[in-house]
Amino acid sequence: MQRTGGSVSKRLRMRKRTGDQDSEEQKTARNKTKVSSSAQPSPRLSWGFKRGLLAVCVIYASVPFMMPLFPDIIKHLVYSHRVRVPFFVDHSQPAKLSLNHTMNMYLISEQGISLGVWHTVPESQWKEAQGKDLEWYQESLGDGNPIIIYLHGNGGTRAASHRVGVIHLLSAMDYHVLALDYRGFGDSTGEPTEVGITTDTLYLYQWVKARSGSMTRWMVQIFLLLSGIVVDGVIIEGAFTNIRQKGAHNLFGWFYWNFPGFEYFFLDTMAENNIIFPNDENLKRMRSPLLILHAEDDHIAPLHMAQQLYEIAQSAQNSENRVKMIPFARSLGYLHNGLYKDPHLPNIIGEFVHSLPP
Repeated sequence: MQRTGGSVSKRLRMRKRTGDQDSEEQKTARNKTKVSSSAQPSPRLSWGFKRGLLAVCVIYASVPFMMPLFPDIIKHLVYSHRVRVPFFVDHSQPAKLSLNHTMNMYLISEQGISLGVWHTVPESQWKEAQGKDLEWYQESLGDGNPIIIYLHGNGGTRAASHRVGVIHLLSAMDYHVLALDYRGFGDSTGEPTEVGITTDTLYLYQWVKARSGSMTRWMVQIFLLLSGIVVDGVIIEGAFTNIRQKGAHNLFGWFYWNFPGFEYFFLDTMAENNIIFPNDENLKRMRSPLLILHAEDDHIAPLHMAQQLYEIAQSAQNSENRVKMIPFARSLGYLHNGLYKDPHLPNIIGEFVHSLPP
């Protein structure tokens, strides 16, 4: 009986183990079923994806037709003045950006337009500038040091890191630097237009000229070239030929390059709204010595635009000595805004300044 009982006990244990194995196999099968069912997208998710894709296509197709109807869209794309990078900067406190020998001021270029301007004195006057008022800064413009009016490109403000870097570099070379935000940019009032930006620039030029000595050397670093003004020298950095060609090469333009009627909807609309910025045409009339600085890997204004401007200026002035172009190798990785990092730039600018006639 003990043997019989023992065999029964073994059978029971075997059945129990078999049952356990069946239970594990069933669990594995159920898990596989869950995984396979979860791998299949739900109808709700699939429909949501399709709706999102459809919305993107509709927006892509509708934007070109909105351009002629709402020209303000073009204006915001060109100037990008609403993107006031860097954020949360108090432009009235340039010392917080290590510009501790800089005076912030506001100039009225025309009724209702207030322009935010920084005047940074030469770095050699750093100690003397501490605690000085606006009158002292204005009088310092007549000390005989070169004066550069620094006019930035579209987007952002005069507080952008690469623009502050340029100001530091020029100040370290013992230059006065006047940097402004055009109307609508930074803490300046109004809305940008091509005519308005030119008006603001001319006003600053006349304001500084009235406060500087007759022996002061003038240079203008500018993204739009002013016709009718003869200064001692002009430096252009990362410049484009005209807004039409630039519009065809920027990211937004490239995105719509193959869109039927691209020129009509985008480029012609800019021209109809007086957004032209004809740097190439202005160079034909300019008679100031010119230095062109451009990175070979500039992704905003391709190098061939700078080469075209160089050829136009040389032809217009009929002189190779008055027009110089310095390309910066692609391997340096400066792109559009990094030229101020180059250790040779102070020597390049310095040689250009010293080559100017007295």
